[in-house]
Amino acid sequence: MPQPKKKAYQVIVDQIREYFLNGELQPGEKLPTERELASRFNVSRTSVREALRKLEIKGIIEIKQGSGSFIKAPDFHSLGEELSSTIIKTEKKLIYEMLELRQILEVECAFLASQRATSEDLERIGKALEMMDRAKNDVELGIQADLSFHINIVLASHNSIFLQLFQTLSEHMQDTIRATRRQRLKDPERTQETIDEHKEIYLAIAAGDANQAKQLMEKHIKQIRRELSESLLSHIREQHD
Repeated sequence: MPQPKKKAYQVIVDQIREYFLNGELQPGEKLPTERELASRFNVSRTSVREALRKLEIKGIIEIKQGSGSFIKAPDFHSLGEELSSTIIKTEKKLIYEMLELRQILEVECAFLASQRATSEDLERIGKALEMMDRAKNDVELGIQADLSFHINIVLASHNSIFLQLFQTLSEHMQDTIRATRRQRLKDPERTQETIDEHKEIYLAIAAGDANQAKQLMEKHIKQIRRELSESLLSHIREQHD
């Protein structure tokens, strides 16, 4: 049976939400004007206004009279199941591909960092860990702290090719961390567990225990993948109930 055609405003809502989830629109960023959106999507300005109202109700944007519409920082507890479902659909392929790469790259970097890290390297990794602890209630700061932690481990490997590769992919890496943290931290109790996982990796690197650091990094990435798979399976079950 053919699916009913989406209303114009719903097409706009879905597209803007995907831009947001894929990292193409960042918190605080201003959306194009109603006229520009109407032209881009080939719809009426009435449809655009309806779409913007829907997005405002969902907490994705903030409409400021006289200034325009702005992307809001995501709130884990108010995004709801509909947005969670969209996350799974739009990002799962990128997430899994990046996790495959991270399992190859970061596990080896953790091993090398344990053997090569200088005191300055360890200080940078430690500061990122401290920032992660301070950012428990700050979504964007938490993402930046998480990214900084992993980048500094790559830096500490002192392998210039690994570093160049990681820098090239840093934007995708940030998007992936944003998506995985969104899934992991739906449960507030997981926040401290996530910090503890990173702390164990840091301590193994600082102690020069290369095999332990390698195993912990691999366990960390596999755990993220397992949680995402469980989330996807739960979503599929809900669809069939």
